[in-house]
Amino acid sequence: MEDLSLPKIDYAAIAPMLILFGVACLGVLFEAVLPKAARRSAQLVLALLGLLAALVMIVVEADTRVLTAGGAVAIDGPTLFLQGAIIVLGIMALLLIGDRALEHGGAFVAQAAVTVGSEADRRQAVKEQGATEVYPLSVFAIAGMLLFVAANDLLTMFVALEVFSLPLYLLCALARRRRLLSQEAALKYFLLGAYASAFFLFGVALVYGFAGGVEFGTIHDAVTESAQSTVLLYAGLAMIAIGLLFKAAAAPFHVWTPDVYQGAPTPITGLMAACTKVAAFGGMLRVLYVGFDGVAWDYTPILGAVAVLTMLIGAVLAVTQTDIKRLLAYSSIANAGYLMVGVLALSKDGLSSTMFYLVAYGFTVIAAFGVVTLVRDADGEATHLSRWAGLGRRSPLYAGIFTFILLAFAGIPLTSGFIAKFAVFGAALDAGEVWLVVFGVITSMLLAFPYLRVVVMMWLSEPGESTPTVSIPGGLTAAALVIGVVATLVLGVAPAPLLDLTTSAADFVR
Repeated sequence: MEDLSLPKIDYAAIAPMLILFGVACLGVLFEAVLPKAARRSAQLVLALLGLLAALVMIVVEADTRVLTAGGAVAIDGPTLFLQGAIIVLGIMALLLIGDRALEHGGAFVAQAAVTVGSEADRRQAVKEQGATEVYPLSVFAIAGMLLFVAANDLLTMFVALEVFSLPLYLLCALARRRRLLSQEAALKYFLLGAYASAFFLFGVALVYGFAGGVEFGTIHDAVTESAQSTVLLYAGLAMIAIGLLFKAAAAPFHVWTPDVYQGAPTPITGLMAACTKVAAFGGMLRVLYVGFDGVAWDYTPILGAVAVLTMLIGAVLAVTQTDIKRLLAYSSIANAGYLMVGVLALSKDGLSSTMFYLVAYGFTVIAAFGVVTLVRDADGEATHLSRWAGLGRRSPLYAGIFTFILLAFAGIPLTSGFIAKFAVFGAALDAGEVWLVVFGVITSMLLAFPYLRVVVMMWLSEPGESTPTVSIPGGLTAAALVIGVVATLVLGVAPAPLLDLTTSAADFVR
């Protein structure tokens, strides 16, 4: 008789995801029942407590190695490490999201449906409190990212992809000021994201046609044992790669990144730059290392060419940028290329170095966007680079912090950026991928120029009438800045504990 019993589920292992999905649903309930004045603090506290509780459960389950939920979810070393990284970086992003000290009402529009340029729009920009639904939306996105890096089959991965993408599309449209730019960014992100998701899903169908299943173990066995034509396999892998590379902001699927980074509210830009990057590469690592490792010889040259193109486009176009958020967007694209160098090492060292890079970059980039939120005038954030001239004389402390962050992006020694690049390049060299390392070093040198240009503008230019002031950060923004800067310094000076942790965690279960 056929066994119709439900698959056994290890609820403790998946507790972090359950906690965050529950907190997000509770946040939606808060929006319905709490008075508007009480929502802001209640939603922020609820979101932070939920993330902390999920982080505690990850620590408690640190030794768990199990396939659960009918094999759809894999809880192993990379899953737990990447989930912990997403939660810690998500907490930093939520601190930026929750700060109301820099601008009355915060960075988010009071009513999303307000007509741009209307009297209601002008009034909300200066008087009304920002929308509080950003908190449950952010928690939904983070919960989806946790599921994405834990997915052990392609359909679960697709569902998780949509769960964390849809809230981000909405969040990008909620900027309090520059409403048209924000809405344009959200629309571009949504349309291109929909195409990428369609490619991913079509790729899943083709891989199912080849392997007869969507579980990574089934795909792995089919790749190594099946005598069928590999046309469906390679076509499916190519389409799945398009969906993953889009989320990772890798060329030529990067075109959304500068516009979205510039138009989205800056705290949301920080959330995407750090957490989405971790989720995208976490999914890519599982797909390539667990499901399709049997055809690594075939896809490595193609993805290597993508990595080189990504590094070149990010480094070269960063030189031409005149907006600090767009510059950081092209920096993010270039860093996606460096991460792919680590991924394509296809070894335990490649896996561990990539995870280290994701954490190091995440701390630094959130700190960078934290500083961007502070440089402002009466119209909001002053992101044009010409406005940053002479900033070092107006506010030497925050100009110094931003200088340190830019040096970390450039990979200067004694910063986390240097250790991260050294780790991924070393893993690629050990794997024989010398050509990737050569391009990585060359583009790193090119990318140093736009960073140093900003440093020179801040310190060696005279402040002009248009040079904005640097606002005193609120407690939440200050906390995020301190965490990011200290982590960037500590991981550059004493990286051994985190490197050891990534090495011990670099082991997938099948």
